[in-house]
Amino acid sequence: MSANLARALEKIERSGATTALRKIHRGIEKESLRVGQDGLISQRPHPPGLGSALTHPSITTDYSEALLEFITPVEQSVSRVLHDLEQIHRFTYQHLLRERLWVASMPCIVQGDSSIPIAEYGSSNIARMKHIYRVGLGSRYGRLMQVIAGIHYNFSLTNDFWIAWQALEGDAQPAITYQSQSYLAVVRNFYRHTWLVAYLFGASPAVCRSFVEGRTHQLERFGDSSYYLPHATSLRLSDLGYRSEAQERVVFNLDNLENYVEALRGATETSYPPYIKMGVKVGQQYRQLNHNVLQIENEYYAPVRPKRVTRPGEKPSHALRDRGIEYIEVRCLDLDPFTAIGIDEPTIRFLDLLLLYCLFEDSPDLTRQEMHQINRDLQQVILYGRRPGLEPPTGSTAQTLIEHGLALLDELVGLAELMDGSESTAYADALRLQTKKFEDPTLTPSARSLHMMQEYDGSFFEFAMAQSIEHEQFFREHPLSVATSHQFDVIAQESIDHQRMIESSDKIDFDKFNTILFPSLQSLINFF
Repeated sequence: MSANLARALEKIERSGATTALRKIHRGIEKESLRVGQDGLISQRPHPPGLGSALTHPSITTDYSEALLEFITPVEQSVSRVLHDLEQIHRFTYQHLLRERLWVASMPCIVQGDSSIPIAEYGSSNIARMKHIYRVGLGSRYGRLMQVIAGIHYNFSLTNDFWIAWQALEGDAQPAITYQSQSYLAVVRNFYRHTWLVAYLFGASPAVCRSFVEGRTHQLERFGDSSYYLPHATSLRLSDLGYRSEAQERVVFNLDNLENYVEALRGATETSYPPYIKMGVKVGQQYRQLNHNVLQIENEYYAPVRPKRVTRPGEKPSHALRDRGIEYIEVRCLDLDPFTAIGIDEPTIRFLDLLLLYCLFEDSPDLTRQEMHQINRDLQQVILYGRRPGLEPPTGSTAQTLIEHGLALLDELVGLAELMDGSESTAYADALRLQTKKFEDPTLTPSARSLHMMQEYDGSFFEFAMAQSIEHEQFFREHPLSVATSHQFDVIAQESIDHQRMIESSDKIDFDKFNTILFPSLQSLINFF
């Protein structure tokens, strides 16, 4: 264990702050494609029984009308947040007719951009704004990239912990400033360890042939209908997945909150020549909301982001600037095709350990040179992470990636013991499970996926379809109780009523709303 981590754990244990440390706040956002019995992306509208995608608090859509997004409440209990996510799945399956949820991050068989329906949210101005924002995403990056699914894990520590930890550190800054600086330290260090998440939890080593048709790539043929790399971990995080040349030109400084907010704000106000050339409104059709680097702040792609819940009338960057960072959003998780809801308890507990480790270790400023090197190292793990003898990330003294990974996980043993205490072994068990993946790379989700594909003649589609059917059967055989189902029905109807109220309150046409009112109505950002 490093000296910094040892000192931190000793301070926490001696001060009695362990209880506060364990009360982590967690939330999950999970995306899943609706597909038909043939495995093609659903062309049906958002199931009406699920409520309004515009206003429902837990069930909405992401880019596509077929790409569902489930949002759990914030919970302290790991089992509770997983239970919440499972209940949302059960309710959803009650309203899917001859459809199922695709379990993989990479999409099923696609038939070009036209086969991917863009999400619709009704007739209100804000609904049209949400739709046109997605039209803009498709215009800028292509629709195919937008139907890659993932999981976001939201993590925060309680005010009681921050008060105790700041006192232990002897820091006299305002609490908001200290908390924001600490969260940014976590973000910087998490960037340095994103490769670890890709190795341990990457589950997208292969894609359907239709996903790469007409595209330049370095993948190899696997069977008659799939492409892959033999040692890949997460093609979702590669250049085939989320990448933006425009965003790569912006320096999103993570060394202090003021600079980060300024970069975020600047990207939403700075024109980008290719987007100017694309046009905003051509004839009567909108192609994007505007021609700036980011149409809105949420367009910024990153494996991890500092966040704050916004108030009505408040822009996300203004919320960060005025009230500081509230939580960390981890965005680099593939869906786990071997788990019915896409994520499990050991994964969450390991992420807790990693994020706490990122807090307690030194976190020097990130230079542009280091960030470039981090991205290069990450790409190596994404494409070749399970290759025997693969070199470790730059700066490591280990001989191989495996040795480096084992040494890093060994650092977390004491932290896991502190988080468990005398009445649990949950964190220690989660850590041992991840350690085994370095000792035996065939245990990683990416290797397991390729092994299963071999049983289906090398077909990514057949493997993912079989897993999707298995999980569908589980949910259909274990429906919600009548009482819980009724509660979900009430929420769904309330969301529909709320949408109707929004639509009836519109008093101006959309063009005026977009050019005059929208820039000042920052609360609408919350709906994206």
